[in-house]
Amino acid sequence: MYRARLNGPDDFDGWRDAARALTLAGIAPADIVWQDGEGAGDLFAADEPLPVASEAAFSVPRAFVELAETAILHRDPERFALLYALLARLRDRPASLEDRADPLVRRVESLAKAVRRDMHKMRAFVRFRELADAQGPRFVAWFEPDHHIVRANAGFFVRRFASMRWSILTPELSIHWDGDALTEGPGATRRDAPADDPVEDIWKGYYAAIFNPARLKVGAMLSEMPRKYWRNLPEAALIPELVAGAQTREAAMIATPPKPAARHGNAATAWSALREEAMGCTRCPLYRDTTQTVFGEGPVDAPLMFIGEQPGDQEDLAGRPFVGPAGQLFDRALEEAGIDRQRAYITNAVKHFKHERRGKRRIHQTPETPEIQACRWWLTQELELVRPRIIVALGATAGRALLGKAVTISRVRGAPLALEGGAQGWITVHPSYLLRVPEETRKAEERKRFVEELREIGERVKALV
Repeated sequence: MYRARLNGPDDFDGWRDAARALTLAGIAPADIVWQDGEGAGDLFAADEPLPVASEAAFSVPRAFVELAETAILHRDPERFALLYALLARLRDRPASLEDRADPLVRRVESLAKAVRRDMHKMRAFVRFRELADAQGPRFVAWFEPDHHIVRANAGFFVRRFASMRWSILTPELSIHWDGDALTEGPGATRRDAPADDPVEDIWKGYYAAIFNPARLKVGAMLSEMPRKYWRNLPEAALIPELVAGAQTREAAMIATPPKPAARHGNAATAWSALREEAMGCTRCPLYRDTTQTVFGEGPVDAPLMFIGEQPGDQEDLAGRPFVGPAGQLFDRALEEAGIDRQRAYITNAVKHFKHERRGKRRIHQTPETPEIQACRWWLTQELELVRPRIIVALGATAGRALLGKAVTISRVRGAPLALEGGAQGWITVHPSYLLRVPEETRKAEERKRFVEELREIGERVKALV
């Protein structure tokens, strides 16, 4: 028997080096005891040195490496042995990983799935609370992960909160960011974290403002946000009361005919909190090569909302939607149609500028479905807060984000659509399309049609408010 000692429960590099040497030496999985530093190991395992890796090499599918990097973070004490057994099999039969019915493959994948879910929960349910020390504000959060995910998740928080000084405390390990470097510390207890801070009132106001009793599904909510996380979330204190009153509120909504909703003082506060949260969005990879998130703008009680595709180069630099060439054309069209831009809410389906670099230029690229879906969460929150009476999707990407499915503009253009919640939807071309029309006569015709559509929409807004 061989004892393979690792430096910790998430020591993937140590496991990989030991597994490579053992595999090349032909050591069977049953002859190895893995020790991650937490326990004493097997009393019957020999302490003789592990085989020294030879110069020989073998390859495994990249998918296995990615799977192992994730599954090894699971708390199952058998994870190291399971991964080694799968590695030994893949050396002789590389295609084994494709057999999803294989019990070993399924078990390892289930470990990885549980880890990914735990990492998602940490990213979603960590709430920082502000403290002050000699260097100024510091933000501290408490979280209890199910698996060994803290180190693996640290990079997400560094990228998202790079300008903050923060600490995340967990029972086994704490991580600290000072704005320049990430350090680790020993585990902590809940008592070491602050109980609350003034920012929590914003979270509660925002959560109460977007709560929709007609969409409440308690089972789905508990599946996505189990009760164990509630005590870390300031807004969770409102859940029992909101759930208890949901049926009454839903009945009142049904009995009341659609009309302009009365705006409450916390709507603007909730929108500000939402925008601030969006500034650190990393829901899809687009944030990595952009200047900033370009969030929507306009009155929070606007009866009319325009949804574009995504920010362009100038919008990315300015941090505002529709300020480039297409935005300037849009402004002129709105003016001709008699619509005051300052009274409309204007946003985009995707909040980051997708592009490719050609020399010094950044060339626009159309967002793909995963990017639209990732950003749809922000758009949904904007719709919940603003609650416009009429929503205009500019272009196919915006139409897809609004309706949740692909649309052909020529088939739906020019007629109102009934949307969930009673709002009226319109889908038309994006102003950038008018810039791309090559023939001048046709360009003038298309522009005239666009202005006429806006004029009709403007008249309908006046009739509703």
